Formats: sequence, structure tokens, C-alpha cells
Amino acid sequence: MLFLALGLVAAFAVSFVAGLTGVSGGGHGPLDAAPGASNIRVEVLNGAGKAGLAREAVERLRARGFDVVYFGNASSFGRDSSVVVARTGRLDDAREVAGALGIHAVRSEPDSTLLLEVTVVLGADWPPSPGADQGILGPLQDLVNRARSKR
Repeated sequence: MLFLALGLVAAFAVSFVAGLTGVSGGGHGPLDAAPGASNIRVEVLNGAGKAGLAREAVERLRARGFDVVYFGNASSFGRDSSVVVARTGRLDDAREVAGALGIHAVRSEPDSTLLLEVTVVLGADWPPSPGADQGILGPLQDLVNRARSKR
């Protein structure tokens, strides 16, 4: 019985240390990033006032590997058009998020007080209707986004 207890304690200790150091047998340890995960932290704000709009955008972004750190309502409603804002000045990050959501307007408004790279403000024009998609450009943008996220 004592040997069994010591064996369990040793197994736990080895497992604990392996988890802290990122060592894992199968490549799917606790410190491994999810496939296609992005380092772009995003907040999504509902500026249209339509219930569930931000949540729908969050689901799309998370399905594509973006790290959505906050979602909720914008400071005011009634916004007609959606916009993606680069908060660190890196427009490529904002363009990647915009491509995932089908939003065309992208601008840079750096804000070092926010702990994220991109803000999405959804307007009444979102989500874009399926017929309004960019045709072949939509799937191509998805491929580009996936390739960038694997770097």
C-alpha cells in the first residue's frame, strides 16, 4: 500500500512539473496553442443596438482562432457602418480581423491603455448578407489568415 501511495505521488509530481515546463508527450499539453490560434487580442462592441450582434461576431472570430478578450455594447447605439480599429498601430492585425468578419472599414487609433490589439465596432451593416460576400476573395482571405496565424 505504501508503494502504491508513493507511486501516485511520484506520478503526480512528474505530471505537475511537465505541465509547468510545457513538456508533453503528445504535443497537446496545457501550454500548447490551439491549432490556428492567433496572438491578436480583440474586443467586439455592438454599436447597432441589435441584440446578440456582438456575440455572433465573437463566435466567428473565436472559430478562426482570434483571442476575443471582451465583448459588449458600445458607448452608444445607432451606428450604421462597422469599423475595425488597430489599437497598437498595426494595421495588418486590424485587416486580418476585418477580413474574418467581412468588414471593409479599417483605421488606426492607437491606445496604449487598452490591453488588446484590435477593437471591432459593429454597425447596422453587420453581418454582411451572404450575397454581399467578396466572392472568391472571402475564402482566399480565410486561407491567408490561417497561414499568418501559423507563423
